[in-house]
Amino acid sequence: MVAGSTLLSLAAAALAVALLVSTSEARHPSPTPPPLPVLPIPSASQLKWQRREVIMFFHFGMNTFTDSEWGTGTEDPSLFRPAALNATQWMDAARAAGASLVILVAKHHDGFCLWPSAYTAHSVSASPWRAGRGDVVAEFVAAARARGLDAGLYLSPWDRHDERYGQEVAYNEYYEAQLHELLTGYGSVSEIWFDGAKGKNATNMTYHFQEWFQTVKQLQRSINIFSDDGPDVRWVGDEKGYAGATCWSAVNRSAITIGEAGIEKYLNEGDPRGRDWVPPECDVSIRTGWFWHANETAKPLAQLLEIYYNSVGRNCVLLLNAPPNSTGLVEDADVAWLREFGRAVDTIFGTDLAAGSAARASSERGGGFEACNVLDGREDTYWAPKAEDGRRNGYWIELRRPAAGRPFEFNVVRIQEHVALGQRVERHAVYVDGAPVANGTTVGHKRLHRLPRPVAGRKVRVWFTARRGPPLLSAVGLHHDPFAAAGAM
Repeated sequence: MVAGSTLLSLAAAALAVALLVSTSEARHPSPTPPPLPVLPIPSASQLKWQRREVIMFFHFGMNTFTDSEWGTGTEDPSLFRPAALNATQWMDAARAAGASLVILVAKHHDGFCLWPSAYTAHSVSASPWRAGRGDVVAEFVAAARARGLDAGLYLSPWDRHDERYGQEVAYNEYYEAQLHELLTGYGSVSEIWFDGAKGKNATNMTYHFQEWFQTVKQLQRSINIFSDDGPDVRWVGDEKGYAGATCWSAVNRSAITIGEAGIEKYLNEGDPRGRDWVPPECDVSIRTGWFWHANETAKPLAQLLEIYYNSVGRNCVLLLNAPPNSTGLVEDADVAWLREFGRAVDTIFGTDLAAGSAARASSERGGGFEACNVLDGREDTYWAPKAEDGRRNGYWIELRRPAAGRPFEFNVVRIQEHVALGQRVERHAVYVDGAPVANGTTVGHKRLHRLPRPVAGRKVRVWFTARRGPPLLSAVGLHHDPFAAAGAM
């Protein structure tokens, strides 16, 4: 009997423990894990770059003083004499436009170097500026850091001055040496620009891009490399600042040859079956040319905003060029336009008219992935539906105004995917009180719809098609753009 009593006691104790654990789990349920990524996904540096949204380019050099876009390489260094060069003024212009990264053309196709390179005499050290002891790259980087901006550099592969150009080994060694100078002598560089641009009658030259790329990563591990082929950031395929209406961050790098004609559409739209995460950068100048010319003026605000909607609003980063003049300053009129552009973007997106609304969705994955996450203003939280949901009825998320509150009144819709886990949305459509107002294909980091006219309603629903995996939405916002003209976008 004693043994039986002991067994009963042990069984009772075990039951009590089981009940206690069950009760504890009921009170403290295990968190729902996040969904698996849909490959490819961005690196940490690519994700940081994408969230910048607006960055700045500064084309400045020998062309500034010869009224050219592409120099010949035969220019006399004595022509380079910017009497009032002030890189801090450039940074203030960039900050006014809302930029967080600035990129300098350290050497353009004419081969003139804006730093005192040890490997050529064709540089600022041969000019009268700063009595031959100047260094534009050093002043640029120092001014950027003093204003809280990250710095980037462009080193043109095509060099119309250096006599080694055309000699494959000798020139590639020269170019690598200059990469070492720029990436070891000026601190952290956030982006480096490569392209394949060269004239139709240029000397035949094979660039060792892969060697260059690996050298760059060896010298600066967190840097982003721009080229047609990435590996981190790709060209969008035009110089208008417009991405494709469909724009995937993924491509197959093996399908791209840097500088090759005929790849523009592929670069512009990306590839839903791409194996490599290489998001696009939209480069465009605020003037007609990339370098300063006295007879040119900046694009008006309406055009700059149109570019913003077609770049940032289509899953890209906007690289906006502001060329300093021959005195070494960005024109006052250009600075004024940049400041007006930055204020306009702040005016439009500084207020989210969806704030305070209620959010519900076709389904929710579980705790931590609720529909209301699209309204919290955070990049790291998101709504995730159940996978089965889309296979049955489609995915949707809805914002609703309280019955006692005023209806939504807006003319811009903002949708953002949680791209840290991949890009998924293939198609989407926006409805206000059941009536369609906008539709499109990809979303990515950010998709903006500027409506022809303001709409009002109490219920905004966005439908998604996402066969690559359930859509993960970090934000849905509603805004008013007072600068929108009737019929725009």
